[in-house]
Amino acid sequence: MTQLNLATWDNLLRKYVNDQGQVAYGSWQQESLSELEQWLTDVSNVDWQELDQTQAIAFLLNLYNALTIRQVLYQYPIDSIRPKVLGIPNWLTFLRFFTQTVYTLNDHPLSLNTIEHGILRQQYPESRIHFALVCASVGCPLLRPEAYVPDRLTAQLEADGERFINNPDKVRYDAASQTLFCSKIFKWYETDFLAVAGSIPTYISRYSKAQMPTSVTVAYLPYSWDLNQYQSA
Repeated sequence: MTQLNLATWDNLLRKYVNDQGQVAYGSWQQESLSELEQWLTDVSNVDWQELDQTQAIAFLLNLYNALTIRQVLYQYPIDSIRPKVLGIPNWLTFLRFFTQTVYTLNDHPLSLNTIEHGILRQQYPESRIHFALVCASVGCPLLRPEAYVPDRLTAQLEADGERFINNPDKVRYDAASQTLFCSKIFKWYETDFLAVAGSIPTYISRYSKAQMPTSVTVAYLPYSWDLNQYQSA
């Protein structure tokens, strides 16, 4: 198995991400932005197409999250990747965050959307990536304070799914109304979840500790684009 250079990225996550998945962007920006950039340079010649599926998924998840953090560090301090002008969301800036080319990997220009939609979702179908890709927002999954590694990837993604689905900010069941309130991630990527389960409630039941009947109403929770940050001491 090809050895991926993940040690630097792993160390940065352990240093600047807390157990709640929040990022100390201010400290990271002041102390270690150059270290992150050097790691991204070091792995820029990786040919993901020569990796096996587990290696490729682990590497691309790490790359997506690292590039997201780098984009925030370039702009920090910010309150959100979806800024507002006179109280109105600046959708153009928001869309550019995901669609602009931010990296070249083995001569392939990449945007965040290219990594997620053009490579991961097309070439390596795996519904649990949606519990691992973090776009620097509170509504996203919690950022794992360690790198994804091939030999533990399945266990890491399973743990991510369990943590996401049993987080009442992301998923909760109201027995009185028999309503399953879900993150909009389940709406946006419904086809990915339905590829492995008959319905969204069925998928969620794989991980949820809540006892639900077979027939429930599904409703979607508001999505917070506030920055997933914390201030380190």
